[in-house]
Amino acid sequence: MQQSSSGETQNADIDLTDPMWEQLDTILTASGITINGSNSYDPQVHNADLANRIFSQGMIALGESYMDGWWDCDELDEMMTRGMVDGNHKNLWNKRKMVIQILKARLFNFQKKSLAFEVGEKHYDIGNDLFEEMLDPTMCYSCGYWKDATTLEEAQRAKMDLVCRKAGLTEGMKVLDIGCGWGSLAEHATKNYGVEVTGITVSKEQAKLAKERCSGLPVNFVLQDYRDLTGSYDRIISIGMFEHVGLKNYETYFAKCHELLAASGKFVLHTIGTNRSHKMMDPWIKKYIFPGGKIPSLAQISSSQEKYFVVEDVQNFGPDYDRTLVAWRDNFLASYDSLKDKYDERFYRMWMFYLNVSAASFRARYNQLFQLVLSKSYAPDRYDSPR
Repeated sequence: MQQSSSGETQNADIDLTDPMWEQLDTILTASGITINGSNSYDPQVHNADLANRIFSQGMIALGESYMDGWWDCDELDEMMTRGMVDGNHKNLWNKRKMVIQILKARLFNFQKKSLAFEVGEKHYDIGNDLFEEMLDPTMCYSCGYWKDATTLEEAQRAKMDLVCRKAGLTEGMKVLDIGCGWGSLAEHATKNYGVEVTGITVSKEQAKLAKERCSGLPVNFVLQDYRDLTGSYDRIISIGMFEHVGLKNYETYFAKCHELLAASGKFVLHTIGTNRSHKMMDPWIKKYIFPGGKIPSLAQISSSQEKYFVVEDVQNFGPDYDRTLVAWRDNFLASYDSLKDKYDERFYRMWMFYLNVSAASFRARYNQLFQLVLSKSYAPDRYDSPR
């Protein structure tokens, strides 16, 4: 990295006739992106070894080099959107490393029971202070529903109410919340629908704050893996948790939900989804953000649940996640001065890469947001889903 006498980062001198830089320039130009260009979505390169690092290490190096300050971009989300729209970003993949990742995904269960609490420890437990600043007052850490909303809080309350209405909650019902987060849905459902909620999470910090937030309400929060659940529930709701289940465990998950759900019950599943089925996990996200994270396709969800449920409804509002993530990013930026004593510059760059690239994946329609309503396989009644 080069710096001026004033300490400001300077762009590196790049030889675009070098084979590595020529290849990278060709890939970026195809997406309308110019290396060290004047547009806000053009990357500014500070280390001349960047191209070699990316092509030798693969996509994980794109994020790691950003964390190391090797390059910057004023509109990182827009840059990544341009690369994803036509799938051009795949040309940055290291094919050998990608094959290794696929083989590992085929051979190993990265979401087995012994690893269930890893994502809680490495992501959700990093600090309630960070999430309280980044999220809205509901503490929802999943996609908001922006159909009639103008603020993040309105979008999150609309999402929770949409889920409750889809589930058909009525007073006195017993509800299971798989992946309860900081208790936002449990609080909303008990206060507005008169139900009793059991919420499970693999995060100690989430469970602690959820209990404080829902003190006095008919809610029980448990630090537990879904595979250990017992009992019977009138409704099951799972928001933003299925992304941690893993392909090898999908059928186990649906079998457990079928076991727990009353005969006349409904199960509402809210999850990020991909357009195409694949087995591998994004290596950068896996290493730095969500250990064991695996985004399912609709086909993978459907084939895994077909022995257990009737799919009553599917709704996709993926573009709403772009808007949600941008709101989280803006909140994080606005509050970082109060957080930087605990979260250093490298964390800041990691978190910004995570939020911006995630937003881009939905803006480019590379990722989706699915809400499914499922009934037991012998449910006789017609179902009309609210919107």
